[in-house]
Amino acid sequence: MNTKNLVVSSMLLGVGTVLYLVIPGINGGMKPDFLLTMMFITILLTPTVKHTVVVGLATGLLSGLFTTFPGGFLPNVIDKFITALAFFALVVILKTVATKLVTQAVLTAAGTALSGAIFLASAIFIMGAEVPFTVLYLGVVLPAIALNTIAFVIIYPIVQQTLKRSSLRTSVAN
Repeated sequence: MNTKNLVVSSMLLGVGTVLYLVIPGINGGMKPDFLLTMMFITILLTPTVKHTVVVGLATGLLSGLFTTFPGGFLPNVIDKFITALAFFALVVILKTVATKLVTQAVLTAAGTALSGAIFLASAIFIMGAEVPFTVLYLGVVLPAIALNTIAFVIIYPIVQQTLKRSSLRTSVAN
């Protein structure tokens, strides 16, 4: 693993964490998951299995530490790890079209949808709570899909241009 790529990934996850902490909740406290968006960006920048595993675990731990969902630490770790691997698999499968922003935005939306489903299912299962999955998914996850996709479409081209102008070597800069 390239140390410079890990540093870039760490910086992006740090930015995602700060954005998550400072952005006020909307729609009953729902926030776009900028950590998830940054995780997708880092996987696109360095699409390797090792990097994906490290970034997935780091994102899960950070997300779990700062979650406002009761008992949400473990569900966050589970969700981000599985989502990172699934997102990576889709990027590898769609390699020829995964370089287009539209495809990447669709992958981000699909990844956010998967992440929300895994998080809610694991949280409900672990807590043994009888909360309505469908209502939470429609009320919280669907708006998050839209917000994360919009954030991705704005942030990713900026990151790409910054990396192209720097001396850092990622799949984007090469």
